[in-house]
Amino acid sequence: MRTPFIIRLLSAMSRTGWIALAAFAALTLIVMPALHLWVPESSPFHVSTYVITLSGKILCYAIVALAMDLIWGYAGILSLGHGLFFALGGYVFGMYLMRQIGTDGSYQSLLPDFMVFLDWKELPWYWGVSDSFPLTLLLVLAVPALVAYVFGYFAFRSRIKGVYFSIITQALTFAAMLLFFRNETGFGGNNGFTDFKRILGHDITSPGVRVILFSLSALVLMLTLLLSRYLVTSKFGRVLAAIRDSESRVMFMGYNPLHYKLVIWALSAMLCGIAGALYVPQVGIINPSEMSPANSIEIAIWVAVGGRGTLIGPVIGAALVNLSKSYFTVAFPEYWLFFLGALFVGVTLWLPEGVVGLWKRIKARSAA
Repeated sequence: MRTPFIIRLLSAMSRTGWIALAAFAALTLIVMPALHLWVPESSPFHVSTYVITLSGKILCYAIVALAMDLIWGYAGILSLGHGLFFALGGYVFGMYLMRQIGTDGSYQSLLPDFMVFLDWKELPWYWGVSDSFPLTLLLVLAVPALVAYVFGYFAFRSRIKGVYFSIITQALTFAAMLLFFRNETGFGGNNGFTDFKRILGHDITSPGVRVILFSLSALVLMLTLLLSRYLVTSKFGRVLAAIRDSESRVMFMGYNPLHYKLVIWALSAMLCGIAGALYVPQVGIINPSEMSPANSIEIAIWVAVGGRGTLIGPVIGAALVNLSKSYFTVAFPEYWLFFLGALFVGVTLWLPEGVVGLWKRIKARSAA
């Protein structure tokens, strides 16, 4: 008799994990919104707009880090192109936000300002459904997953893996970045999309909308964590781990690694697209620089710093690295890249299991 899904999901996490998740939910869904909306700015307990926006960004990055951990930590597939899927989700939702500007743009035209500036007379055909919120949400899921599936099918079918696969993914995101930089593609060129006004008819800069986007990012992160935990503890996850450790043995046992790798690869891309769609309205801009190979490498650093193959590690790594980035780019902007490089080298040499691995070693020594 098969165990019901809800019971398997509940058993996927320990009691301590559920307590930590409940505390995180209370903080992000109740405490921080309340301190931002209902506590006066003069109060030391007030949570500022800056903190809400920065926290929302980090939550989106944590979702991307989790998506990377699913394929790198549990399937052994190192992608250096996940920034592409993140940006695709952002661009799809950015198209919807651009349509919501209406005639409030600088040129007071129903066309986006950059199209008027470039003397476009009508919207391209692929902008046709961008004014529909439900269809936009569908495309946020479908576009990154479809791109990943097509690319992954040919790459995995050709049995490309290891460093060669990483290089190809980096080439893919670099080619996409060059494509989106071109004005004639209809995606805003170098400047991308910005100056958003409304979402579902509400002012996108209002405190209520900011809090909703922040809390929604936290909720999606929690759901992603639960889904990931369920997957890696299931039979599917055990097969993925076997593929990571010895793909040839898995094939000899009668499994086809192609299907398993394609599913987790497309799912990971879809999660990145969702994170990108949540990121854009909170930050207020999306441009081709989000597809740069450096951004994709940084995602891998988040996972390595936190500890790949641990799920919670990438979330911690994304938070630590991006909080450090926020500090360094303000206090010592010229040293940030040196710090990031030193951090990655240090983690590789002395903390191969990341922060989570270090914490486990400390606990083991304390217990001994």
